[in-house]
Amino acid sequence: YTNLIEINILEVWYYTAVLILVGLLKNAQLEVDIMSVCINYQLWAVMVALGLNGAVSVRVSNELGANKPKAARFSVIIAVSTSAAIGAVFLAVFLAWRTELPRFFSDNEEVVSEAAKLGYLLAATIFLNSIQPVLTGVVIGAGWQTLVAFINIGCYYLVGIPLGFLFGFKLKLGALGIWAGMSIGTLLQTVVLLIICFRTKWKKQAMLAEGRIREWGGSSETLPAATNGGIDR
Repeated sequence: YTNLIEINILEVWYYTAVLILVGLLKNAQLEVDIMSVCINYQLWAVMVALGLNGAVSVRVSNELGANKPKAARFSVIIAVSTSAAIGAVFLAVFLAWRTELPRFFSDNEEVVSEAAKLGYLLAATIFLNSIQPVLTGVVIGAGWQTLVAFINIGCYYLVGIPLGFLFGFKLKLGALGIWAGMSIGTLLQTVVLLIICFRTKWKKQAMLAEGRIREWGGSSETLPAATNGGIDR
């Protein structure tokens, strides 16, 4: 769990860095209020994906440890499809109510109006963040925690934040530009994780997992069977 905590810390720091950047804009109080509204709504939406993150991470690791690569792959497909469907619902709700939802977080009409202008970009980010945590859980379940950490560092801190600074300050797009840069970082991360998941040789990973279990003095045959809907090797 240490690696998982470190990965989550990287994401928390990312949003903190984004807020610091926004605080450096000219009309800092208004811009920070706008960004806080967007982040709060996104956190509402991402809670479901974080639950699926833990579930799919445990499921994939259990199936691989039990030498059931087909079940592991099936779990990935179901988890990603479910998260995408839920993300689509959140996206549709926000697009339909983008001028009203900010009122849950602020009664300042200027903040509500400016937050609504971010609606389409925020909706796209919410959809991405419904899928990305699940893909992260898959890769963690396959035993690639360090790889996920490096992907986060690269996409967030080497792409997202620099682009946010460029768009927000150099191109003078303000909070919209900073959020756009952050969204590009998230998009890149999601694409990279998707490529990893779809290119993974699950049979090979199951064999590696079984080898690790034997190395540690256990046996995959003694592991409790996971409910897999009849899907085995």
